[in-house]
Amino acid sequence: MKDARESNDLGMSGTDSPAPKSGRRARKTPSKWWLVLRETLMMVFVALAISAIIKAFLLQAFQIPSSSMEQTLQINDRIIVSKLVPDYRQLNRGDVIVFQDDDNWLKRNADTPSPSLPGKILIWVGLRPDDSQNHLVKRIVGLPGDRVQCCDTNGRLKVNGVSVDESGYINPGSAPSLIKFDVTVPAGKLWVMGDNRSNSEDSRFHMKEPSQGFVSLDQVTGRAFAIMWPLNHLSTIKNTDAFAAVPPAP
Repeated sequence: MKDARESNDLGMSGTDSPAPKSGRRARKTPSKWWLVLRETLMMVFVALAISAIIKAFLLQAFQIPSSSMEQTLQINDRIIVSKLVPDYRQLNRGDVIVFQDDDNWLKRNADTPSPSLPGKILIWVGLRPDDSQNHLVKRIVGLPGDRVQCCDTNGRLKVNGVSVDESGYINPGSAPSLIKFDVTVPAGKLWVMGDNRSNSEDSRFHMKEPSQGFVSLDQVTGRAFAIMWPLNHLSTIKNTDAFAAVPPAP
């Protein structure tokens, strides 16, 4: 009986199985699915980190909420903004810029809806255009030191004494400005206007406020350089040559 019991404890080949060492259990090999999941999560994390870095320092997407920049930009266009300006690249007259609405030009109130938490996360990492109500998009008409006037005898804007032909980008049917003004842009400031002049509450409408209608360079998020959506609007946003003859500020 003893021999029979001993033979029942042998392996199928009849040989002795090796005894476990010091009572430790053999390590389990991770399953294939767990390895795939781990690699996928790591790739997603790296992609989100890269996207967040790009959004913080290089590029950011925005959604156009109004008609103030027509025909250049249409409602619900998605644009890409370079954040290298004004810190690393110079701004120019005619650039289309996005800036923070620190002076509350949009007259926001407590009832203004804000994105959901998932939406905020997607905006933060740069995977969704920022459609919040705290940014504006306008065209630079005056740089620091420029004298901007409306208007000459032909109804055109004057910058540093030179009349500017804006017919290449302002909305057809819009006059360059129906509001008369004569301003000199202070240091560190910009004078901005929408391309749809008859439907754009830009620098002209805020001359009596503390900011006097000027936008600080510190408010500038970046320069818009491309429309990425919808696909039939896909194009670059090029600087206009309308200001080519304007001399530097005195």
